[in-house]
Amino acid sequence: MTQSVNVVGLYVRDQDEALAFYVEKLGFRVHTDVRNGDYRWLTVQPADQPSFQLGLFRPGPPMHDAATAQALHEIVAKGAMPPLVLQVDDCRAAYERLSKCGVEFTQEPVDRYGQVDAGFRDPSGNGWKMIGAAAKSPARTSP
Repeated sequence: MTQSVNVVGLYVRDQDEALAFYVEKLGFRVHTDVRNGDYRWLTVQPADQPSFQLGLFRPGPPMHDAATAQALHEIVAKGAMPPLVLQVDDCRAAYERLSKCGVEFTQEPVDRYGQVDAGFRDPSGNGWKMIGAAAKSPARTSP
């Protein structure tokens, strides 16, 4: 049996705003954008990871009643949802590039546990940790 996770969803306050952020600032591309009445299935994906989709979903019908949707918006806006992790080749270079694109960081790059990481939030409040890919250690040779 083969199993894989290929869509992870985020709650966003405005799908068009989220789409602009993920495509124009982070460089993701649109995978699916379809509507069924007021419901919109919107997914984006990193250009180098075609097997993965990030769903940008607005809380509300048909999944949530109005009170639940409002509560979810408030929880996301507070940054209370678990952060996602964006792996990059060079965290400091990505920080500089994304800062120039208007991404607002909550944490500048820091050296931690042998890697460099930084933090930012999307316009809805979803937290992201950006981590530089670990450098591969040179192969050991015996004398």
